[in-house]
Amino acid sequence: FMKRISWWPQAWLGLVFSWGALVSWVAVTGSADAAMLWLYSGTIFWVIGYDTIYAMQDREDDTMIGVRSSALRMGEHIRSGVAVCYLLALIGWGMAIWSVRPQGQALIALAPAAFHLAFQVVTLKKDGSNALGHFRANKFTGMLVALACLVIGAAG
Repeated sequence: FMKRISWWPQAWLGLVFSWGALVSWVAVTGSADAAMLWLYSGTIFWVIGYDTIYAMQDREDDTMIGVRSSALRMGEHIRSGVAVCYLLALIGWGMAIWSVRPQGQALIALAPAAFHLAFQVVTLKKDGSNALGHFRANKFTGMLVALACLVIGAAG
């Protein structure tokens, strides 16, 4: 439905898919705080990025039937658009980690996820011919970010 009213249905998806970060944070810690909001915002931008990659596969059909997507809106700038989304995701996650453990070395836990996301952006083909594989690779991003959080939590 959002594809019919907005160029950014992936943002709506990000808000909805990332809701689990808020719920689980409160369930585990018993309260809401800045770290929770940073985690949520980072996850929203990650979803926008990876779902934009997924939407690359549908650009022709979406144009034909007159619906919108971030992949269509970004057009020729799709790699830089996804890069910005992924950078904002990493900033959000980094700020969440910093809020819990304000130590520079704690941020190193995000390095594997950062390299993985950067690799996706660098190797993404503008024609979308490798979009599905890049989209699917984000299951590893989720695992890497979860491991980063586990390492940070276990270190404290």
